[in-house]
Amino acid sequence: MNIHAVLQERFRPALASRVDDPTELLEMIRPSAQDAADYQANFAMPLKGVLGKSPRDIAGEIVGEVDVSDMFEPPEVAGPGFINLRLKTDWLRDQLQSAVADERLSIPPAADPLTIVIDYSSPNVAKPMHVGHIRSTVIGDAIYRILQFLGHNVISDNHVGDWGTQFGMIIYGYKNFLSAEAFETNPVGELSRLYKLVSQLEAYQEAVEKRPAEIAQIAQRKAAIATAEANAPADAKEAKKHKKALKKLQRTLVDCERKLLSAERKIKAVESSPELLALATEHASIHDRALAETARLHEGDEENVRLWNEFLPHCRDDMLRIYQRLGVTFDRELGESFYHDRLAGVIENLRAKGLAEDSEGAVCVFFGESETPMIVQKSDGAYLYSTTDLATIDYRMAEWNPDVILYVVDHRQHDHFAKLFKVARQLGHDVDLRHLAFGTVLGSDGTPYKTREGDAETLDSLLDEAVTRARSVVDQTQAGPTLSENEKQRVASVVGHAAVKYRDLSHNRESDYEFSYEKMLALTGDTAPYLQMGYSRVRSIFEKGGVDVDELRGSGAAIQLNEPAERQLGLQLRQFGEALERAVIDYRPNVLTEYVYALSTAYARFFESCHVLRAESEELKQSRLLLCDLTARTLRRGLELLGIEVLERM
Repeated sequence: MNIHAVLQERFRPALASRVDDPTELLEMIRPSAQDAADYQANFAMPLKGVLGKSPRDIAGEIVGEVDVSDMFEPPEVAGPGFINLRLKTDWLRDQLQSAVADERLSIPPAADPLTIVIDYSSPNVAKPMHVGHIRSTVIGDAIYRILQFLGHNVISDNHVGDWGTQFGMIIYGYKNFLSAEAFETNPVGELSRLYKLVSQLEAYQEAVEKRPAEIAQIAQRKAAIATAEANAPADAKEAKKHKKALKKLQRTLVDCERKLLSAERKIKAVESSPELLALATEHASIHDRALAETARLHEGDEENVRLWNEFLPHCRDDMLRIYQRLGVTFDRELGESFYHDRLAGVIENLRAKGLAEDSEGAVCVFFGESETPMIVQKSDGAYLYSTTDLATIDYRMAEWNPDVILYVVDHRQHDHFAKLFKVARQLGHDVDLRHLAFGTVLGSDGTPYKTREGDAETLDSLLDEAVTRARSVVDQTQAGPTLSENEKQRVASVVGHAAVKYRDLSHNRESDYEFSYEKMLALTGDTAPYLQMGYSRVRSIFEKGGVDVDELRGSGAAIQLNEPAERQLGLQLRQFGEALERAVIDYRPNVLTEYVYALSTAYARFFESCHVLRAESEELKQSRLLLCDLTARTLRRGLELLGIEVLERM
């Protein structure tokens, strides 16, 4: 039973009789951190202005209209108008007792399950997965697991980049720069090298071409700033506007200088290497040449299709290996190539419905003067991501008829998805489309996390480093020497991978966060190792006491909640379902990480103040063992829903 949801329904009629829409007021019923209450309702204060009464009087009237006597002690009005609600201990105990024999811990599946498609990870398979892929992958996987546990029909679809420009670049690199020996030994590594080389040469040639204009632009900005500084108005009101305009000019100058600095770095990287400079000179207009290879692939050129078919299995195998390390699987993996034959039909459909029109040789969907159009076909006939994404929505609606489609993609794609969703609705797709945006993984310098060489760190090397550091932690802990060599390495692998995942999930998905091995592998605080150790410590009680857990659950032993720490732990256990429901309101796994950490903390307090194996009576011992078992099961389930593996011994 979701206690929070029950309270909202009980209070809804009383609030609905006072305001037109009580939704926001109902959200002000929340779990309480105070000893005097388990839940607290704070909606009487904002009702003061609406009803013209004191909050205490309003709270008293509402309390008189709401019956919660089956679950709660009589509500109390406290302070300026807070409503304090405390669960009946007997009711709480009975709820815990019913969870003992329930595999789902008394969390019922959704009464009206939704069909939900979730699109996440979606790497470009032409190159190794890097640190930038960690967020989409683990956030999407956690949301998938939580929704599935709550009883919804969930389809995970990994929309991989296995087609398009990146493969044209690799094909060009293969034909011109291949090391046959390297490809034979490490095909993915060599394909990645070719992709990076072509990218670097393209970036160099673009930087050289644009540098004169960027230098001229900086000079223009500086001249404009100098003129503005020399003509500051005397009028105070006009001076304020002038100062604001000047700051805007200065910001644009900084942006221009930053672009030029980036271009200069790209130029220097090539021109400081005779070999790279020779290649850049020999392969002039490499961007256009690579695009030509892409066009030939799309047109079915026999050689390019053969090469694509040769490259793809190597790329997919490498991608699958990373997913296996992370414990991530997908129901479907339909890449961009799957939709290639459907793209012409998308254009036809847009034209037929009057949504697309020609513009300077391209095909575009316009949204009015205030917005830039969405290009669905370029003047050279090439299709874009937007075209493929529309084809993907068409397919998903026909194949699964979902109620919701979720896209776990970084925040930089906000404008793309806003336009995509608008066009999808205009095409008649009746589905809830959501972009679950997330922030950036940062280094200690506040910039996107990269290797010392300046490249985005590969996910493989990041996970290897986490496991190596976790092994060092295992060797230093007190329990380390009691484990065999194989056990130590197993613990290091589980903890290292979990630490990376949990560090990401424990942050609000829209926030940036700093990547830090030290913080993620800490044995105290809100980290995966702390929670994993907490679980193993709970489980060690049963081993130490020689307790058969199955016998314990079937013994009929009664749970007691006489001590404050017992009751607080029991309350935390019953709020698991609420945490899961809150986590999917706006699809934020950090709500669940907060819960499992709070549960682990409540258990630590319980263990410090309540003897378990040395309890005063056998009945009390059995009761506390049941609380330990429920804690271990809830921790395990919560961490599993986050994609975090637990260990019986650490």
